[in-house]
Amino acid sequence: MDDLISLLVQVLIAIACAFTANILVPRQVPGKLLGLVLIGLIGVFVGQWMADYLLQQYDFTSTWLTWSFQGVPVVPSIIGSTIVLYVVTAFLSWGRYGNR
Repeated sequence: MDDLISLLVQVLIAIACAFTANILVPRQVPGKLLGLVLIGLIGVFVGQWMADYLLQQYDFTSTWLTWSFQGVPVVPSIIGSTIVLYVVTAFLSWGRYGNR
């Protein structure tokens, strides 16, 4: 039961990160709510990977890099979600304009 609650909290954080990314990069999210969830989850993964890389490779330490909620680093997750949203929407628009 604890794992289920933890997963639900992580999904809610992922949605919040993807929503924030959508404000930063105002583009139409493909798939609406499901798209927000997927972009958020992938963004959390990308953000955690990026934060771990900066911490390990360059010994870059900052409070915003390690600030987390329920084990999810918030700022790196927002940055990761923004990157994922931009890349996904860029590829989708590229595909639409490339087939004309």
